[in-house]
Amino acid sequence: MNSPFDERKYKRLLKGLEVTVILLSDLVIFNERARIDAEFVKKEYLDIINLLQKKEYKLLMDTDVKILHPSEIKREFVDDGIWFFRTQNLRPLRIEKSNDVYISKNDAQTLKNNEIKYGDILMTRTGANYGQTAIYNLDEKAIASSHVLIIRNNFFNQFYLATFFNTRYGRKMIDKGMYGAAQPEISPYYLLSIPIPIISKKFQLSIEKIYKESEIKEKQSQSLYDQASELLLETIGLKGFKPSKKGTNIKTFKESFFTTRRLDAEYYQPKYEDIENLIKSQKHTYIFKEFEMNKKTIDYKVPEYNYIEIGDINTGNGSYDYNLIITSELPDNAKIASKKNNILISKVRPNRGAITIIQENIPNLVVSGAFTVLKEKTDYKKEVLFVLLRTEYYREWMLKYNVGTSYPVIKNDDILNLPIPIIAKKTQEKIAELIEESFSLRRESEKLLDEAKEMVEREIEE
Repeated sequence: MNSPFDERKYKRLLKGLEVTVILLSDLVIFNERARIDAEFVKKEYLDIINLLQKKEYKLLMDTDVKILHPSEIKREFVDDGIWFFRTQNLRPLRIEKSNDVYISKNDAQTLKNNEIKYGDILMTRTGANYGQTAIYNLDEKAIASSHVLIIRNNFFNQFYLATFFNTRYGRKMIDKGMYGAAQPEISPYYLLSIPIPIISKKFQLSIEKIYKESEIKEKQSQSLYDQASELLLETIGLKGFKPSKKGTNIKTFKESFFTTRRLDAEYYQPKYEDIENLIKSQKHTYIFKEFEMNKKTIDYKVPEYNYIEIGDINTGNGSYDYNLIITSELPDNAKIASKKNNILISKVRPNRGAITIIQENIPNLVVSGAFTVLKEKTDYKKEVLFVLLRTEYYREWMLKYNVGTSYPVIKNDDILNLPIPIIAKKTQEKIAELIEESFSLRRESEKLLDEAKEMVEREIEE
């Protein structure tokens, strides 16, 4: 004889477990991959869907939306052509113009359907940064990589829709549809099933207005940075400088291996010598003489840290993000205790220019050991070093010291021993002033975007 069902015993057995009950008829809707994994129906995701559906909403598939999934062809990068927009050019609500590559006009014509238009929403489709979303707000013609989705619609304001995808609710909805472990991916078809709250046109326009105010401040910030960079290059004679493009160099054994212990041809490229000779032809010093290396390690008894890794540096403008992580879950490379006014210089692929200055007091800050971390010890301004190392010349020059091929890196000593020009105090102060003002405007720009996201979140919650 079967024992009667004991509900209290059943609840005790399930205590502490997350259980989601969902009808099969609901599970198959907009589920083209026939997913039945627990991740897809997490209670957290279903709660957000319920919250979104409490307001008037529309699924994107019920609007005139177009989600373009660009094709790909074999193409070669050229020095002068059409900008080829890749995933690294896309950050949350930001287009990053750095480390650009170009394709020929003929290849661009072949990829006509991949052309990005002003006002398009762009979203990274694959990779660790899948789901990052921004509005394309540049006038420059660009062709999208196959790893970038292009979203166009006339029902929702594009600025509102892009902002929604960057709220914690929109981001969770994107995460819900992610599949694949080694190579995460988001399906264009899945995006069509996300419920988008219908909010007044006036409200949507207010989001667009804030976005454009942020854009203006970002452009002003970049203009000030460009002024600082131009002043520096003019001062040290690097403006318009063209290092040699020769692919050969003749060295004696004494000039090469005997002194440097390097036999690889890359190390002896004439362009590196040209840059070094120009710097050394004027009054100069060395980084190690003007800056002290921060080697302080963290206290693992502290429960959590704010962590900055290489990928958190925006190579386009030198800004940074950080994430709060429980100490026991920190990556092995999270080693260096950092603080305000430290300069972080990436030793990994140094030509990318992942260099920043910590501009704020961040409690319990730790940074990756893949950075050389410096602090001022003389009157040589950190802002001047920041601009100098981000110039195309120094980024190119640092490649000379690379070791490794698939994952090229340089050493702390390679950075510390770089010669740097001695610059008049007045000029240094002007450069520092421009950079500080540039940083201030960028913070204001980012604050406006945060405000837009918070406004959308509050509207959803009310």
